[in-house]
Amino acid sequence: MLARCIQSISDIKFRELKLQRGQFVFLTRICEYPGISLVELSTVLKVDKATTTKAIQKLIEEQYVVKERNAEDKRMWHLYPAAKATASYPYIIEEENRNIENCFAGFNEQEKEAVYVLLKRMRENIEQDWKQLKTGK
Repeated sequence: MLARCIQSISDIKFRELKLQRGQFVFLTRICEYPGISLVELSTVLKVDKATTTKAIQKLIEEQYVVKERNAEDKRMWHLYPAAKATASYPYIIEEENRNIENCFAGFNEQEKEAVYVLLKRMRENIEQDWKQLKTGK
């Protein structure tokens, strides 16, 4: 529920940047990891390759991302933030930080740390299922 609320807020805020549903997540990771491959990006975001490819194509069309072929492996592509992405990144991060601050309003440091520890544990638990599903094992 929390993720959906934040996603909805972000989608509305980032319409002015012509970012469509959830594209800001892809864009921030590309800005943070210039040269990341499509496969690596899919893994980091825990989405399938088709979803990543579709989102990246739209970001390329909006001139947020540049895609370059790997010199050694012609099947692999690397993603780089274009000037438009670099210019938008501070605003996107500012909004993400504002959402985090809103979520933690009224929490003391001990409560914030407890939430972090518990969420980390939950993520580690669910990642096992995710990895098994992705590998078919």
